[in-house]
Amino acid sequence: MNAIQEQDFYPSRQGVEDTITDRKDPVVYGTAADGPLSQDELDAYDRDGFLFYPGFFGADDLASFKTELDRLWKAAATDAGDEVIREPESEIVRSIFRVHETSDVYRALAADPRLADRARQLLGSDVYVHQSRINYKPGFKGKEFYWHSDFETWHVEDGVPRMRMVSCAIWLTENNPVNGPVMVMPGSHKWYVGCSGGTPDDHFKASLRRQEFGVPSNGSMEWLEQRCGIEQPIGPAGSVLLFECNVIHGSNGNITPYPRSNVFMVYNSVENTPKQAFGPAKRRPHFLGSSDFTPLPRG
Repeated sequence: MNAIQEQDFYPSRQGVEDTITDRKDPVVYGTAADGPLSQDELDAYDRDGFLFYPGFFGADDLASFKTELDRLWKAAATDAGDEVIREPESEIVRSIFRVHETSDVYRALAADPRLADRARQLLGSDVYVHQSRINYKPGFKGKEFYWHSDFETWHVEDGVPRMRMVSCAIWLTENNPVNGPVMVMPGSHKWYVGCSGGTPDDHFKASLRRQEFGVPSNGSMEWLEQRCGIEQPIGPAGSVLLFECNVIHGSNGNITPYPRSNVFMVYNSVENTPKQAFGPAKRRPHFLGSSDFTPLPRG
């Protein structure tokens, strides 16, 4: 544990076997009176760890999102910057990070009250964007994203102390049953999987292409599946998935002709900012875990 951190409430990558412990933090920090989410929605989020809204964004918004999606894809083809992550074998673009800072369209989307107000309510405070990214999964070539808890990485490698974060994923193309949609384990956020192994130096340079450290073991996944099951929030482009930072999720590869691309905005409470990483000697760079904790403007 780094001396600057008060206490590591969620140790991971410190042994040869996984550990599974109860969650130590609330799931919902706000109340129905804070709006816009109803009490039924807050209860469902507390129970399942996610809320899904098929077709949340309309045609006008979606046209802008898709135009920007295509522009960034074309620009990334010749971009050697750190923010562009490529598949390990084909070098096809896998992810683009920090899009809320580099794209006017996605900057506005991150601050959109339809998303940010829900994040503020769930987290009970003002919020900033800890991370943003587009995950591309083109037809025939898109690779899997293995089962994981985002919080485990954000805690160990970025130094985020507590489970007070929410991700918002917007489907930019249809997510259907066969093109590698996101899969979630409802209720899995109630437990924390401390993963085995350690964290190599500059782990992010390899893990963003194919993650091998910080992923639950097969035994842990079987334990969780027996208690939680697996669901696929499938829906048309414009659908929105709000999911708690510790929900176990992943996706299969895409060998169909149907592309699947989603954009993610990760909101963190301004009362939960990181200091030092709990695992490696230094936190990951800004494009993965923001060092700008300025709250998003309200209204």
